[in-house]
Amino acid sequence: MTAHMQRMPGLDLLRAIAILWVMLFHSFIVGGLGDDWSWLSKCGWMGVDIFFVLSGYLIGGQVLQRLRDHGRLGFGDFYLRRALRILPAFWLVLAIYALFPSWREVEGMEPWWKFAAFIYNLDVDYSAHAAFSHAWSLCVEEHFYLVFPLLAMWLFRRNSMLLTIALIAFVLLGGIALRSAIWLHDDALKPDRNWFIEDLYYPTWCRLDGLLVGVALAAMNVFRPQWWKHLRRHADFALLTGLVGVVASFWLHAQRGGLLANSIGWSVLSISFGFLVFAAAERDGWIGRRHVPGASWIAAISYSLYLSHKLVMHGVESAIDGRVHGIVAFALYAIAILAAGAMLHYAVERPGLRLRERMLRQRDPAGIITPSISAGNSQ
Repeated sequence: MTAHMQRMPGLDLLRAIAILWVMLFHSFIVGGLGDDWSWLSKCGWMGVDIFFVLSGYLIGGQVLQRLRDHGRLGFGDFYLRRALRILPAFWLVLAIYALFPSWREVEGMEPWWKFAAFIYNLDVDYSAHAAFSHAWSLCVEEHFYLVFPLLAMWLFRRNSMLLTIALIAFVLLGGIALRSAIWLHDDALKPDRNWFIEDLYYPTWCRLDGLLVGVALAAMNVFRPQWWKHLRRHADFALLTGLVGVVASFWLHAQRGGLLANSIGWSVLSISFGFLVFAAAERDGWIGRRHVPGASWIAAISYSLYLSHKLVMHGVESAIDGRVHGIVAFALYAIAILAAGAMLHYAVERPGLRLRERMLRQRDPAGIITPSISAGNSQ
């Protein structure tokens, strides 16, 4: 893994699958895709967990490589990169949600400042305020960006593999124990609210598995390159293992709100996606060499698609007002969502990335920590 990472077609493919899967899941907003496609759309929420593993791997790799090569981390540069990557498009979409209530996919919305402070996922009345609810995963990622560099610096200075392994085990097993305890507590009391979403699915402390798996992959790549190189010989086996794990996760999450799904289910799913990310991370495996037409473009605009797709779904639904059905309606939704996502990406997100590159080059003329705009899937 180098500072000037090139786009990897396998990772682009996974990112494209993730965003398309999530949007198919959210099609319930406009009545869904019908019974024939329910098998595909009902598990689309899993696409978010692909994003978590990818973020852990890509962002974790940037942080850990900087520590390995220079023994320190430029926190100002790191947070500047994150801010100019995330905030411009996010602020615009948040402003639309706050200023134009009729454009929302549902009426109720939490106060705008909870989104701006990235605490929406920690304090939400989901039943009454579900507008822009998909921002919960962005809150999780922001918390990761805030905490992980500090934790990585602390572990690097301790230089203890045993401590690192112990911390990974603590986060993984602790997450299983915490989710199990929350589920048993809420299931016994049956509070009059959507406790699955509010207490289990959204809070950051319950959703660390994917980020942890991604960081573990990045740590092996950066600090144990000989292990990474040896295991790369089995990239296709990792792909098969990951696919088997995802199929097993479908069974574990057959009852999405059940104890099995919320105890070990997310851990199994995240580890399975970790195998897929490993298989896709370089070009020596089957998936790593796949250049699927359009996948890189979908991956490039995936963040803008994620932010805007619910607004567009609602807008198209209002415009057609039940007059169009079937494949024609699906095509209209798809075209509108892709067009709006592309517009947000090119008009807002890309200028922010170019500004980021200019500012970082001024701060770092030698180019030590300034990857190109396309590096690492525009992370």
